[in-house]
Amino acid sequence: MQNVNDMLLFAQVVKARSFSGAATRLGISKSRVSKSVARLEAELGVQLLQRSTRRLSLTEVGEAYFEHCDRILDELAQADNTIGSLHREPRGRLKFSAPVAFSTLHVAPALADFMAQYPDLSVDMTISDRLVDLVEEGYDLALRITPEPGLNFVARRLAPIRRKICGSPAYLARCGVPQAPADLAAHNCLDYTYMNAQGMWHLHGPEGEVTVPVAGNLRINDDEALSQAVLGGLGLALLPTFIVGSELQAGRLVEVLPGYVPVERFIYAVHLPNRHLPLKVRAFIDYLQQHFGEEPYWDRPPAPGEERLWLGRSR
Repeated sequence: MQNVNDMLLFAQVVKARSFSGAATRLGISKSRVSKSVARLEAELGVQLLQRSTRRLSLTEVGEAYFEHCDRILDELAQADNTIGSLHREPRGRLKFSAPVAFSTLHVAPALADFMAQYPDLSVDMTISDRLVDLVEEGYDLALRITPEPGLNFVARRLAPIRRKICGSPAYLARCGVPQAPADLAAHNCLDYTYMNAQGMWHLHGPEGEVTVPVAGNLRINDDEALSQAVLGGLGLALLPTFIVGSELQAGRLVEVLPGYVPVERFIYAVHLPNRHLPLKVRAFIDYLQQHFGEEPYWDRPPAPGEERLWLGRSR
């Protein structure tokens, strides 16, 4: 395999029509150029240049070799330009996965603004609660809600995911407001399938961890559907604020026992360890972190005049 630098120097000699001209163009000594071409000829076992005191010309083999060299060097230059542009501006395809409810409410609505900032970027987004295999399935990153992202990934925390015990004003007017965790035994407590062992709520309160036995007539594996049941006045449930934050702010839902909440989870951006993280991945993670805010927007009232695209409409 020939040294690319030797090929480059040979091509420059041909273009400059002399060793000294090539040396001047490249800012190196004439002897270095001469040695490089001689080394290349020795490796190939052919004479590429016909040298004389008056002129320098290509041999027949040299002409054929120069054509290939010139094409190869041009492709290498194009490759360098491509890599350089990828480092200057996010481009190409960004493939990621994200949880169903969170991505529908808070990631998909933000994509238009993100992609307007980076018009050379396309997005391949998988909405799924399944833990995808980043390597086998070719994902750049995944968004995951979890207490801990695992040791095999590089993880960046994007926002806290909080749950609160919620009920509708109509339900609380009809059934009363619990004043202590033990009071939940007298209420219809609706359960999210993946959150707790059936019939038990694990909460953290002023006295530490509290396990509360509960019972209810609905157990469901979708937080949005569970939220609708609570809004309809069916009972109480531990609901994520990224779904019901606006309902709480508007008074359509009421938080009860505010001192008692489950263990806080987080939405993480996870990717494989990479010393040179692609700019498209870094830009997307930075954007989401800034977009959600240090205190996520779904957990704080809107500023005066602030418009939010949430649940498919401005609020």
